[in-house]
Amino acid sequence: MTDGQRSPTSDGQIVVSGLTKQYKNVRAVNNLSFTVAPGRVTGFLGPNGAGKTTTLRMLLNLVTPTAGTATISGQRYADLADPLRHVGAILEASSAHKGRTGINHLRVICAAAGLPRQRADEALELVGLTPAARRKFKGYSLGMKQRLGIAAAMLGDPRVLILDEPANGLDPEGIRWMRGFLKNLAHEGRTVLVSSHLLSEMQLLADDVVIIAAGQLVRQGPVEQVLGSMAQGAQVRVRTPQAEALTAALKAQSATVDTDENGVLLVGGVDAPTIGRAALAAGVELHELTTERPDLERVFLELTAGKAGIR
Repeated sequence: MTDGQRSPTSDGQIVVSGLTKQYKNVRAVNNLSFTVAPGRVTGFLGPNGAGKTTTLRMLLNLVTPTAGTATISGQRYADLADPLRHVGAILEASSAHKGRTGINHLRVICAAAGLPRQRADEALELVGLTPAARRKFKGYSLGMKQRLGIAAAMLGDPRVLILDEPANGLDPEGIRWMRGFLKNLAHEGRTVLVSSHLLSEMQLLADDVVIIAAGQLVRQGPVEQVLGSMAQGAQVRVRTPQAEALTAALKAQSATVDTDENGVLLVGGVDAPTIGRAALAAGVELHELTTERPDLERVFLELTAGKAGIR
């Protein structure tokens, strides 16, 4: 299915520049610009109504932009020769004739796209559906349907894969399989752009994130960089039988101290070593001292708070 490990180059790069889409009184996407690099998994994140699906549809020439451009390998999707060989995409749950087998569903797509018939067998093997090749689509589980959709997207052995909520409805085993599969594609040098609401999963899967809200870019960059930009939001969990004494000592150093429902102190503004020294100086016994750094969910919620769709 692959041609060996591919070197990340400008081939396969996605570039969105000044992209705007106006629907009567609603601006779904507003002067949006970002890039997606080959050889990496990029998570495309945003609240409901942020404009993610509209952006992906403009990228795939399914919706005409009001302004701006969206290109893949320097070309609009509509201008790509044999687009299925360049781009594989899933924008909604996989669908097929309920009485058609998985292998026949893929063969129909191959015939329509001028792809070799054996590509259907290869794609099924790639996603682990060969044992279910002769089963009818109506008998497929949701996870199997998702895999069949990815098999269809991979028929042309594309350089670029664009997936909108591919893990919806999957069980933990299916999500783990999806993560490994997409990471392997990126390791081969392909461009993988994935939109999802599963933020904990995106933190495990994505190398980079593009976060939008109200149709506009909020933040873009490597996951660790985005999390690091919110490092000032890190807090330290402290358990002690002498909470009042420690709180007084920490507030004297301009720390912020809150208490959760279990009596654990949540300390901000100072790091764990500073807390340890303050406890030692005050003669306070510590039972726990744990630094909690912001995760992707927390950062996402902070960055997008109060940013509803544009009207």
